[in-house]
Amino acid sequence: MLAVENLSHRFNNGAEETPVLNDIHFVINKGEIVALLGSSGSGKSTLLNLMAGLMKPTQGSILINGHPIEKMSENQLAEFRRTQIGFIFQSYELIPHLTVRENVELPLIFQGTKAKIRKEKAIALLTKVGLEEKGDMFPSQLSGGQQQRVSIARSLITSPAIVFADEPTGNLDTKTEKEIIDLLIELNETLSITFVIVTHELEVARRTQRVIQLRDGFLVEGEPWVGEDE
Repeated sequence: MLAVENLSHRFNNGAEETPVLNDIHFVINKGEIVALLGSSGSGKSTLLNLMAGLMKPTQGSILINGHPIEKMSENQLAEFRRTQIGFIFQSYELIPHLTVRENVELPLIFQGTKAKIRKEKAIALLTKVGLEEKGDMFPSQLSGGQQQRVSIARSLITSPAIVFADEPTGNLDTKTEKEIIDLLIELNETLSITFVIVTHELEVARRTQRVIQLRDGFLVEGEPWVGEDE
């Protein structure tokens, strides 16, 4: 589903180059739920932006469903993201003047999907995430955990090949964090959706099938939590 091959990236500041990622390589298979773990400054945000096609790498290749996205034009990338990639954000990124159902439908509007089909798909996904009775409410009327469930439903509406979740529990309390991770695991198991969860939290990473850890722009081998919080 996702292959990162010999990936390196540097930021240019005039004549000075700052290395951020160094020879990163890994594969994520279809239907896996994987954590990308790292502290602030580890390079995980840069790696996320590269994998999502928001930036182009200095060196190396990123393949999603066999497509080398670093070779795509900006227009091709925009279309690829619209159809093949789902996003879940830490701060939900819901549009306040749209209802819950309209927020979930939004990606399909950009695809030109008919209103009846959009509504049916949105209601089905809201049922999946436990919000079937909240469709006509507005984001401000929901708790943080409920807003994140809306964000999750929206990320799935286009049936993407892969979903990137950027610190999806960062704004939530411990109880709600567990509920959201439980939901992602359930969706992964029942719908075979491929999730990459970007996080700095060991407790979140431990819940996934596999952990890819970054430190100072390098991959870290071995179990990431051994010796770190025990």
